[in-house]
Amino acid sequence: MAPSAMTRWTASLSEARPVSYWLDDPGKPRPEPALTGAETCDLLVVGGGYSGLWTALLAKERDPRREVVLLEGREAGWAASGRNGGFCAASLTHGLANGLTRWPDEIGKLEELGARNLDAIEEAVARYGLDCDFERTGEIDVATEPHQADELRAWYEELRGRGLTDDVEFLDAAAVRDQVDSPTFLAGLYDRRGVAMLHPAKLAWGLKRACLRLGVRVYEHTPALALKAHGAGMAVRTPYGSVRARRVALATNIFPNLVRRVRSYTVPVYDYALMTEPLSAGQLASVGWKNRQGLGDSANQFHYFRLSSDNRILWGGYDAIYPYGGRVRAEYDDRPETYAKLAGHFFTCFPQLEGVRFTHAWGGAIDTCSRFSAFFGTAHRGRVAYAAGYTGLGVGATRFGADVMLDLLAGERTERTELEMVRRKPLPFPPEPFAWTGIALTKWSLARADAHGGRRNLWLRAMDRVGLGFDS
Repeated sequence: MAPSAMTRWTASLSEARPVSYWLDDPGKPRPEPALTGAETCDLLVVGGGYSGLWTALLAKERDPRREVVLLEGREAGWAASGRNGGFCAASLTHGLANGLTRWPDEIGKLEELGARNLDAIEEAVARYGLDCDFERTGEIDVATEPHQADELRAWYEELRGRGLTDDVEFLDAAAVRDQVDSPTFLAGLYDRRGVAMLHPAKLAWGLKRACLRLGVRVYEHTPALALKAHGAGMAVRTPYGSVRARRVALATNIFPNLVRRVRSYTVPVYDYALMTEPLSAGQLASVGWKNRQGLGDSANQFHYFRLSSDNRILWGGYDAIYPYGGRVRAEYDDRPETYAKLAGHFFTCFPQLEGVRFTHAWGGAIDTCSRFSAFFGTAHRGRVAYAAGYTGLGVGATRFGADVMLDLLAGERTERTELEMVRRKPLPFPPEPFAWTGIALTKWSLARADAHGGRRNLWLRAMDRVGLGFDS
């Protein structure tokens, strides 16, 4: 990269604020008061992101008389739920390819459940008046290298042979550039119905308001410190009080799970994004994008990008940073060297937008597991349930995970609990220094594969055989 180009691209970041665009909103609701004293309830939900909010909401829908308490250590939606790209996908398996590889015998049911789950989210948005800019515009997976175009076409033909191409269309270079114009686009796979765009923080805030209206008692700035059995139920200690509950749903995702044995199944991967200023009518016309789809490229180190409701472009991904020891720390949320890299990639994709400025630049931790999609379980003789490991595709799948946790806590056998995906867990990550070394080697190998026509080296092929992966 020439120094002059680097200077030109990084100049676009001069006024970018190191905060999530989604959370930097004057309509952000005030937090609920912290818990002080003792509480009792039928169901305690720990965590105020999507996973916990959907669990609390669905619990009240299933039984309006159930007493539900939700604890959030900071404010609802402040972590991953308020920092993501706002892609709400039907897939429960981190994409169809991952699902077919891991659960080929169940993929039909998993796809059906995922489609129903996305429909249910759209219905909830309407029913509860969730003002979250929901747009079911679909997503295009774009090829930016010749081998990626070949792979997309071959994948489409495989899906067509399996009868899985409803609402999916292969686009050649001219067709994909007719949808969104970038000189880097060589082909695309357009999923017209399986993904919606939304404002992620507004979804979390709307879910919190819906929970409160249904009678959920929400306490913010109330971290759960310890979990133990108490009689026939459970007790959770907080800084200024405690909660006794018949059942507990743990929805803490990447933050340390109160069931210690679960912690080795996830690692934090830090992901970063930029948001532009609003595009003018001329700038928007130069890109096209009239159908407002979400986009992602097909590289191992991939980008995701989309339009906001006020026609800004969110541009994120590529770097996936694992901190040694798997620590979650606020200082990791800001990474200028990644922002500079992303800005360069943005203007390579859209050279016609040179001169556009970025207003926000931020990062956050993804709860990554080795199979890329959520896992589930129970503890304390079925009185505690947990879900984690969404690996960056949790905006939609967390609602499904909430239903799974409620099924498990009720002791019910359902079409969800019978799934192999629900009954089995991924391989755990090894302790340090092996985790850091393995992840670093995997990242290097993925970058090398991107640079060499997609060819996977011995290390990646070995990881494929044992079912281990690393992804943003």
